[in-house]
Amino acid sequence: MVTPLLFTTLVLCLFLTVPIGVALGLAALVGILMSPTMDLTFLARTLVTASDSFPIMAVPFFILAGELMSRGGISIRLLSFARVLFGKYTGGFGFVAIAACMFFSALSGSGPATVAAIGSLMIPSMAENGYDKSYSSALVACAGSLGVIIPPSIPMVVYGVAVGASIGALFIAGIFPGILIGVALIILNYFISRKAGYRGDPHVYTTRERFSILWDAKWAAFMPFIILGGIYGGIFTPTEAAAVAVAYGLLVGMFVYRDIKLKDLFGIFSGAALTTATIMIILGAASAFGRILTLEQIPVRLSNWILSLTNSKILILLIINILLLFVGCIMETLSAILILAPILLPIAESIGVDRVHFGIIMVVNLAIGFVTPPVGVNLFVACGIAKLPIERIAKAALKPLAVMILVLMFITYIPEISLFLPGLMK
Repeated sequence: MVTPLLFTTLVLCLFLTVPIGVALGLAALVGILMSPTMDLTFLARTLVTASDSFPIMAVPFFILAGELMSRGGISIRLLSFARVLFGKYTGGFGFVAIAACMFFSALSGSGPATVAAIGSLMIPSMAENGYDKSYSSALVACAGSLGVIIPPSIPMVVYGVAVGASIGALFIAGIFPGILIGVALIILNYFISRKAGYRGDPHVYTTRERFSILWDAKWAAFMPFIILGGIYGGIFTPTEAAAVAVAYGLLVGMFVYRDIKLKDLFGIFSGAALTTATIMIILGAASAFGRILTLEQIPVRLSNWILSLTNSKILILLIINILLLFVGCIMETLSAILILAPILLPIAESIGVDRVHFGIIMVVNLAIGFVTPPVGVNLFVACGIAKLPIERIAKAALKPLAVMILVLMFITYIPEISLFLPGLMK
């Protein structure tokens, strides 16, 4: 009786638009009350122990680093950097938006933060230069999902903690998939822009202007090399790298670019604290939910059921992808990882899928969920910036989404895309 009540409570809460953290906690509470082997102390213990992890400390640090990047002038300089390099081509403003999202993704680790930082500057700029506003918003929303694929990535940290995978290996494994999705979106943007007549940046930069802009952006462009180079050079762990990112962002924002004032720090720290608290509640509740599923042997039963349907690796991975794409539409990313990773990983490993490769498959699937309603948080951020109804942006996002799903299939069935770089590090 526990399992049906667990899922019925969760679905009912989601239908009633109860916040995901509260919904997971209530579902876990119902499961505990109906179980003869558990008591309420199980929920209390899990809420505490889920966050009592050194790798999980990277999450609040990366959130704070993202806040500092957004407010510290780094996003503006990344945009100028991308505009000088790519703005002159057909569809140049779309090109710049995607490239800037890729650069910012290597700093923030968050999809919504990337959309907010880049979209607030690029969506109005693209509209002023003749781009359809719904297309501009959809393009930034899709490119913003790279925030959780290109390292550093908060969902990768959570996945690594949930299944015991190397967070460093996950970070480096996300580089090629993230670049591949970005390049695919750039190619799509070129053909759409050529058909619609969207031209590039008309401004002709002098050599002095180019050098000045590129030089000014050096501190922003250098940060990914510090984070990733420090991790793979063995200088510090991913958690320590997150703390370094905070220190670097604070120093650059306050003393180099000087866009962060002392009076701004309270707003930055309180915003990061609020986001962190929300995520930690979700982590704790999702961990309790997941542990009850494990005690009820749901992972084993689901694994046996899927393997009884077929032993084809291609079909099993296709089933998992379809499931994850559906879950991404209705569930918050971190909750989905904590609940489904321990369930689906044994199935993937039973057909020979590496756990780092499977982590990338899972993160890319759920990243697509950032732009698929009804959850689609990137869409809502873009809607707020563009002042457009979500239906218009969701419709404009269909082609970029199709391209992202196509690339997902390549990532799923060609493991070398994800595992080539981690292999070189061994």
